[in-house]
Formats: sequence, structure tokens, C-alpha cells
Amino acid sequence: MHRRTFLILPLVCLTLLLVGLLPGSGRTADRLMAIPTKHTYAQLVTRLNAAIKAEDMFVVSRASASVGASRRGVKIPGNMVVGVFRNDFAVRMLNASVSAGIEAPIRFYVTENADGTGTLRYRWPSTVFARHDGGPALIALGRELDRIWEAIANRAVKG
Repeated sequence: MHRRTFLILPLVCLTLLLVGLLPGSGRTADRLMAIPTKHTYAQLVTRLNAAIKAEDMFVVSRASASVGASRRGVKIPGNMVVGVFRNDFAVRMLNASVSAGIEAPIRFYVTENADGTGTLRYRWPSTVFARHDGGPALIALGRELDRIWEAIANRAVKG
């Protein structure tokens, strides 16, 4: 009995480890980027908008708890979620995986630090799409968007 347990236990542990790493399990590497900058929060928002345009992408949505709070007379540090995408990518995404449509637009998140500077956060598009079965076409799209997201982030934070 002990010998059987000795053989089965490593197989069970390996199986649990592999299942935990499969896309869709909620345990894939998050690949959340957080880039502190020397720019003020407001400057970073402006720079992000310019970078999105320079990379031929579009702002599809915007949400800010700090703007909403200020309308109620409450002051909280600046924050803004910016949804970014483009229709040709949307068509390719949906052709690969209808379920991946819930991920679009893919977001950037700008937050204000205690010293007034801003931090830019985003998840790599390939990681966002990894939750969906879209085969090689969705994988390729995610990787293509990774390069664009990295370029947007670099433009926004550098200089």
C-alpha cells in the first residue's frame, strides 16, 4: 500500500499542477504590467491617449472612479481605465473565438501615486486571450497585440 501511494502521489501532484496552469483555469500567469513614471497622473493620461493614436488604435471606452467621486464632492487619487481596440482586430478575434469578445476592448489603467506621479498598468493581450479556446489564430492575434500594447506603453511612459 505504501509503495502504491508513493507512485500515485507524485502523479496526482503533477496533474494538479498542470491543470492549474492550463488556460481557462484562472491560474495562468497574470502578466500584469505596472510601470511607475515620473509623469504626473494628468500628463500620463494625455501621453497614453497620444500613444494609442500613434499606434493606430482607438479609445473605445473610458471610466474613472476619481471623476465620479469628484462629482459627489469626494477626493480620491486619480484613476482611469481606458479600453483600447480596433475593428479589424475585433473581427479577427471573433472569427477565432466568439467567447473572447468579452475581453474587448483590452484595457490600460492609469493611477495616481501619493506623490502625484502616475503608474500605467495593463495585462498582455495574449494573457487576456489565453482564457479562451481560439486556436492558433487567437494566439497569433494576442501576440500581435502584445507588441502594440508594449509600444503604446513605451510611448506613454518614456520621455
